[in-house]
Amino acid sequence: MQYLDTIEALEAHYGTPGEAAIKKVADRLTPTYRKWIMASRLCMVSTVGPEGTDGSPRGDDGPVVLELDDRTLAMPDWRGNNRIDTLRNIVRDGRISLMFLVPGSNSVIRVNGTAKVTADADLLARFEHQGKLPRTVIVIRIAEVYSQCARALMRARVWTAGDESAALPSPGDILTEMTSGAFDGKSYDQEWPERAKSSLW
Repeated sequence: MQYLDTIEALEAHYGTPGEAAIKKVADRLTPTYRKWIMASRLCMVSTVGPEGTDGSPRGDDGPVVLELDDRTLAMPDWRGNNRIDTLRNIVRDGRISLMFLVPGSNSVIRVNGTAKVTADADLLARFEHQGKLPRTVIVIRIAEVYSQCARALMRARVWTAGDESAALPSPGDILTEMTSGAFDGKSYDQEWPERAKSSLW
């Protein structure tokens, strides 16, 4: 198999980007980009570190980020599995990419930039929810923001396909497999709805 292993070969294969693909890029939040990002409750976060890359979904029941200024976003780190893969990467290599999604829309808004992790008490307090605070906040400095072509979500029928997961292995099934049966995956799945209810924040 032959690979396209130079930028010149890659660019020759794909040709020149269309005018819209170039002109849509901003270096800060514009009024239109701000409106989209503040409507997003779900964001896919990508980081890179010495061990490789990490991708993580981040969700909230309101805007998934807070605007600190037109070049700076803040994302709370709510309860999770405490692996802190994303945070480890940010501490060692600040590069970050975000994809903001809004239910029902095939448009995705992308942000590339750099990030830092803080436990600043005043900033944590701005995210207080039902008496609880995030453990930390990711502060993102925007380098570029732009809209993503909608074709990928259209092809995947993300918002129109319905739930297609019924026949797929559950997280408990995966844990049972990964531990050769030593982990009680069935109980894990059965207890998950109540456990999630009490530990979202």
